Amino acid sequence: MPRLIVLLLLSLMAAPALAQAEDTARKKRPVVALVLSGGGAKGMAHVGVLRALEEMHVPVDIVVGTSAGSAVAALYALGMDVNEIEDRFIEMDWLSSFQDSPGRAYKPVRRKVDDWRYPVDPGIGVSSDGFVLGRGLVAGQNLGFILNELTRNAALARDFDNLPLRFRAVATDLETGEQVVIRNGSLAEAIRASMSIPGVYAPTERDGRLLVDGGIANNLPVSVAQSMGADVVIAVDISDALQESEKLTGAFSVVGQLTTLMTRRNVDDQLALMDEQDVLIRPSLEGLSSADFYDATQIIESGATATRNKAVSLNRLRVGDVAWAEYQQHRTSARFAPDRIADVRIDHDSRLSREFLRSRIHQQPGEPLDVERLEDDLRRIYGLGYYETVSYSLVPSDDPEAGAILVIEAKEKSWGPNYLKFGLSYEDNFESDTRFNVGGTLQMTELNALGAEWNTGLQLGTEPYLRTEWFQPLDFGYRRFALAGVDYERDSYSVFNESGDRVGEVEVEEQGFDVSLGLELGAEGEIRAGYRRGTASVDDVLGDSNLSESRIDKGAWTLQGTYDSLNDPFLPSSGAFFGLEGRFERPGLGSDRNYDRATLLAAKAAEWGRQVVVGQAFASSVTKGEAGVEDYVSLGGFHRLSAYARGEVTGQDAALLSLYTYRRFGGPIVPFFAGVSYEGGNGWQDIGNAKWTDVIHSYGVFAGINTFLGPVQVSSAWADDEHWTLFLTVGYSLESLFINY
Repeated sequence: MPRLIVLLLLSLMAAPALAQAEDTARKKRPVVALVLSGGGAKGMAHVGVLRALEEMHVPVDIVVGTSAGSAVAALYALGMDVNEIEDRFIEMDWLSSFQDSPGRAYKPVRRKVDDWRYPVDPGIGVSSDGFVLGRGLVAGQNLGFILNELTRNAALARDFDNLPLRFRAVATDLETGEQVVIRNGSLAEAIRASMSIPGVYAPTERDGRLLVDGGIANNLPVSVAQSMGADVVIAVDISDALQESEKLTGAFSVVGQLTTLMTRRNVDDQLALMDEQDVLIRPSLEGLSSADFYDATQIIESGATATRNKAVSLNRLRVGDVAWAEYQQHRTSARFAPDRIADVRIDHDSRLSREFLRSRIHQQPGEPLDVERLEDDLRRIYGLGYYETVSYSLVPSDDPEAGAILVIEAKEKSWGPNYLKFGLSYEDNFESDTRFNVGGTLQMTELNALGAEWNTGLQLGTEPYLRTEWFQPLDFGYRRFALAGVDYERDSYSVFNESGDRVGEVEVEEQGFDVSLGLELGAEGEIRAGYRRGTASVDDVLGDSNLSESRIDKGAWTLQGTYDSLNDPFLPSSGAFFGLEGRFERPGLGSDRNYDRATLLAAKAAEWGRQVVVGQAFASSVTKGEAGVEDYVSLGGFHRLSAYARGEVTGQDAALLSLYTYRRFGGPIVPFFAGVSYEGGNGWQDIGNAKWTDVIHSYGVFAGINTFLGPVQVSSAWADDEHWTLFLTVGYSLESLFINY
């Protein structure tokens, strides 16, 4: 018992001494800086480094990063847990960061109509000086959203010395090639500037300078950490090594070698600044490239392994449990949680009114910040096609209790406001029908404060088409609009007898003008009511079709409603389409005909993993009077009863039901697919007299690859022993069945 009392007294006397010793050690410990180099996807190795340092209880006081290293460094500096950083990088949709489009769902219906005819948007503008190109393949729209989300907890931080850990990002001045050390401002913008790969991402403009990837000037910024007062530098080098001459066998390897030469020299210069107390960590990343984003787990583990291998060198930097707990509490405590918004400020360089933008932002002063709704609004603004980037940031207000100021920054496209888009379509059944069309459109935008546009599209080939139209919004919100257009189109199709033999070819031409008033129903819906006046002609150009050649005057009221949420106009995997149009030809409106036609198209796409199912129903019927041959519905051709040639199934009325399923293979770079299809339908003089036995059935198989032009696919279809065909197609849209009528 006395011995126990003595031990207890000794422990009580020793506790203050031990605490004092640990406190003294904590005060005397060196200032440690963690320096993270750039390297694209290989930057995820830095997350493994952080994990291993935390396992060893090695605190860092300063974090400095270049390019991908700046992203990891910033997240750690603002206090994000390493587990969360790792989860974010593993789950992130990396492909979207290399795309600007937020998705077709955020485009207004009139833009979606353009998608299927002119899907190629190469970022070419037209001005009085000629053609204008963007400053990068990607403006960084989606990347901005990703970085805003990652750094939301430090949205109001403007001095990076006030973060839980002092932080610097390194970028390169595009004009001088000098390094730019970013120490204040928006954290998301600092990361964005540091990782702007030249030619891939557009440069970031900051304080009058154009900034690009920091790896060009300083890919391993040891000197920056030392200038901030670091006693010990832990440098993580993930940059590529130079390739030997026998491995430089292709253009891509040569370009890669030139890129490595630019960064390798400045890395070696920085390594020369390190001495014996510093620690260099080089993860083993052989066989991995800066584009291997989907190997996140392997890359992260390589960083952790390389750090553990340096345990002997790092051991002297360890701290005790009490000091480590205090360090972690300090690092994770200063987090920002958005509360209320005091004001909304619009910062833009557009010709359009600020009210044009403000009317599309639902966030109101005095309300809590709703990030999900805000980003949804910004995506819809971006979907209009006017802006290179549409971003947001938060800045402190004069009255902190009132909340922060939400700043919406809309940067007009540097190659605008007039843009070129292109399209190509090809359909060949290797027998009686080959169709090839190439087209382009000139969009002249921002023609007045309300956002008027003048669009002119031209298509050349077997189906010539020309349309020019003026689009005039009637309010800042674009909900109400007026439209006036003039167009010309010509189509030809084969005529078959009852035995299925091709007996001739007819050509149908139509030209006219139209005016309409419309109402937008969000980004998915639209209704229009209008008047159309024009002429049509039917010419027998080959063989004997027994169709009389004639010229017909046309005049009609039109009413159209459209809902479109398909994620792709050619090969959708989600969303739906519903279109209903009424056309009322009347002699009193200048028409030689007197009839009413109703046309409907409905489609739905759904996916389960890599398997996609798409269903489509189409019907067009004359509900009153009698239509002329110039307004008959022509089926046959790819996905229009594929076993039959175009025009082999024709009637005043027609209906078509199709169902196809396909499976996606490959990755984001080479996405290919294969599937099977069923189509059933026919044409009738009067659909009211149709019978089930009249329905033509067509079964098909198809396979292809998805490209920027749309899907390129080979398919084969069979109906019976006399009707089967093989197709090669480029680009096919479900909506074309509806838009053509």
